[in-house]
Amino acid sequence: MKLSSRHLLGLYGMPAEDIELILETATSFKEILNRPIKKVPTLQGKTIVNLFFENSTRTRISFELAERRLSADVVNFSVAGSSVSKGETLKDTARNIEAMKIDMVVLRHSAAGTPNFLTQVVKSNVVNAGDGLHEHPTQALLDMYTLKEKFGRLENLRVCIVGDIAHSRVALSNIYGLITMGAAVSVCGPATLIPREIEKLGIKVFHRIDDVIPKVDALNVLRIQLERQAGGMFPTLREYHRFFGVTKDRLGRAEHPITIMHPGPINRDVELSADVADGPHSVILEQVLNGVAVRMAVLYLLAPM
Repeated sequence: MKLSSRHLLGLYGMPAEDIELILETATSFKEILNRPIKKVPTLQGKTIVNLFFENSTRTRISFELAERRLSADVVNFSVAGSSVSKGETLKDTARNIEAMKIDMVVLRHSAAGTPNFLTQVVKSNVVNAGDGLHEHPTQALLDMYTLKEKFGRLENLRVCIVGDIAHSRVALSNIYGLITMGAAVSVCGPATLIPREIEKLGIKVFHRIDDVIPKVDALNVLRIQLERQAGGMFPTLREYHRFFGVTKDRLGRAEHPITIMHPGPINRDVELSADVADGPHSVILEQVLNGVAVRMAVLYLLAPM
């Protein structure tokens, strides 16, 4: 089976059937990751370029590992030392790379909409690995996979995304994907970090973490970008932790266990206390492993045959 589109640009408008297919396929690939030999010849002969215009550790390594587990030929592109630093445009860079007979491009860029632009100038299949403040679809897919693995469902699951919603592509992709799959989604954070009229997406907004915890099954806690504090978005990191930090004490007041997620990297004792990040209800490391399986599924389902 294949997806309804030959590119993965975002989860906005993606059919529930496509999301379900990716999650089901990821289950098969996760079984492979648990074998002694963690490699299959599925994409042998295919060439994938990781075109990263932004610094990344987790996402780039996860994609590269997924590609190599599928036996694809992998080319990693870095802006530093490339022709981009000499003034070459994205269009020319992509076309020159494609002239070398590649099959797929995994793109990460600081400008929203860049993956969509790339589909108009190259014939290769394009996967969005994060574009500006727009979307980060594979992160949201691995988050949903982790939730489904934990709870056995996404429909009617109560999930709250906590933190800097306004500047998070992870939050937006999660909102789109979870709503499509029938989850009950909310967000929580300082008013300065919540976009205006975000309720129109069909979600609830909270400004007190203590109001949220009794009402949800899972918290997806976002990294606070430390430069936001310098920009006056909130007074101090200590104040943020006091009012929005997820702590063991706060979780202990809930009548049921709350699953804790985080896309990483974690600012310990800012958005999450250390004992929560490493605690029994944290699935953060499971998210990392699931990220490889989900990205294997995406690459497999999009790869040209």
